[in-house]
Amino acid sequence: MKEMISKDLNKNIETLKEIFKDCDDIVYRFIEIGDSNKVEACLIYTDGMINKEMISDFTINDLLLANEWKDFNLPKIKSKVLEAISKEAISVPDVNEEENLDKIIDSILSGETVLLVDGVDKALILSTRGWPVRSIDESQTETVVRGPRDGFNETSKFSITLIRRRIRDPKLKVKNMQVGTRSKTDIAIMYIEDIVNDELLEEVNKRLNSVDIDGILESSMLEHLIEDNYSSPFPQIENTERPDTAAAALYEGRIVIVVDNTPFALIVPATLGTLLQSAEDYYNRWTVVSIIRLLRLLAAFLSALAPALYIAITSFHPGLIPTRLTYYVAASRINVPFPAVVEAFLMELTIEIIREAGTRISGPIGTTIGLVGGLVIGQAAVEAGIVSPLMIIIVAITTISAFVLPSYELASGLRVWRFIFMIFAAILGLYGIMLGVIILSTHLVKLNSFGIPFTSPYSGLGLEEGDLKDTLIKAPIQKLQFRPTFTFPKNKRRLRIR
Repeated sequence: MKEMISKDLNKNIETLKEIFKDCDDIVYRFIEIGDSNKVEACLIYTDGMINKEMISDFTINDLLLANEWKDFNLPKIKSKVLEAISKEAISVPDVNEEENLDKIIDSILSGETVLLVDGVDKALILSTRGWPVRSIDESQTETVVRGPRDGFNETSKFSITLIRRRIRDPKLKVKNMQVGTRSKTDIAIMYIEDIVNDELLEEVNKRLNSVDIDGILESSMLEHLIEDNYSSPFPQIENTERPDTAAAALYEGRIVIVVDNTPFALIVPATLGTLLQSAEDYYNRWTVVSIIRLLRLLAAFLSALAPALYIAITSFHPGLIPTRLTYYVAASRINVPFPAVVEAFLMELTIEIIREAGTRISGPIGTTIGLVGGLVIGQAAVEAGIVSPLMIIIVAITTISAFVLPSYELASGLRVWRFIFMIFAAILGLYGIMLGVIILSTHLVKLNSFGIPFTSPYSGLGLEEGDLKDTLIKAPIQKLQFRPTFTFPKNKRRLRIR
C-alpha cells in the first residue's frame, strides 16, 4: 500500500527525518508564506545535488516577495494553496504536485526540491537539479578523423539532448523509467515511433521491467542482465559514446537505451555486421570504406587465428610453407627450448599482461609501459632464446589486428577464442583449427540479439533486399535507399532519389 503524506507539516517533517536519519546532507529550510495570516512551509533538498541559486532566487525569494502581492491572499485560496504557489509565487521551470511519500523521497534523492505546506496533503516537486557534471568532450573510445567531436557524458539528460539535436522529429520518443531497487538509476528508452518494430520495442520493455537488482552503476551491468546469452564472450548489445552513432541506429529502426551515470548508451539489437561498422564509415568515400571493411574482416581473422596457424604449421604441417621459409623457421627455432605451443602461450600471456598494465595506468605512463614493455620484453626474449623472431612478428600482428576492430567487446571475445584455437591447434593441427571454427560458427549462428540472429545479414536475413551493400562493403549513399531489414522496420525507405 502506498503511503501518503499528512496535512500536518510537523508530522511530515518527523516522518522524513526518521527516514533520513543520520543523513546530514538532507537540508530542511523552513519559511513562512503570507502577510497577515502566515502559513508555515518547508523546503527539503539534498545538499550538493541542487542548484542553490535556483532555490535562492527563484523559490525562496519569490515566496517572500509573494507576501507583498495584493492578489496573493492565502486565506481566500487556502483550498488551492499549492496551485496558487506554483502559478503565482515561484518561477522554477518545472513544478509538479505529488502526494505519494515514496515518490517524494525519490525526488529528494534525485536532486529535486520538495515544498511542503502546513494544512495541505500534497507536496510540490520543484525541478532544481544542479550537481557537478563533466563537460561534453570528444569520445575517448571511438575517435574519428572526420566527424562530430561531441560525446556523451555521465548525465543522461545531456546525452538525450545530443541525440535530439540530430533527430528533430516528434516521432522520436523518449520513455523514462528507473532500474535498481536502491540506486533507482534513471534510464531512457529512445526510438522513432513510425520506424521501430513494435515486437522489438515490447521485448525491450519486457526485459527492462524484469530487472530486479539493488543498483545499476554502469550500463554494462544492465547490458548483462537483459542480453540473450550471458555466457557468450561476444556482445549481443552494442554500446557507444557517440551521439551520431546512436542517431544513426535510431534511423535504422533500432532502440537506444540511455543510462544515467555513464557515458555509454546501449543499442539493440546488435549483429556481427553492426559491430564491424564504425561511425566514420559514413563520412568517408565509399570506395575507401569498402576496402577498410574488408581489411577489418581480415583483421578479425588474424586476431583469432594467427597464433593457432603458427602452432599448427610449425608443429604438424611444415610442408605447407615454402621450402626456403621452412629453413628459416627451423633455423630461428634451433635454440628455442620450448615447443611452438608453449612459445606462443608465453608471448600471448605476456602481451595480455602488458595490455592490462597499460589499461590500468592512465595517461602517458600507460602508453609508455605498453610500448617500452613490448619492445624490451620481445627483444630480450629473442636474445635469450626463449622465443623465435617469427613468433614476435606473429604476436605483433595479432595484437595490432585486434585494435582494428571498432567494437572493443567483439575484439575481447575473439581474444578469448584465440586461446581456444591455440589449444585445438596444439592437439590436432589444422584439423583442430577447423574443428574450432566449426564450433565457433555454430555458436555464432545460435546466438540472438533480442530475437534477431547475431550473424545477420551474413546468415541470409536481408540478402534479398541487398543488406550486404552496407555490410561487407559500403555502396554509394545513392544506392542505400532502404533501411537494414534485420530490424524489420515499419518504414523501410530512408532515401528518395528525385
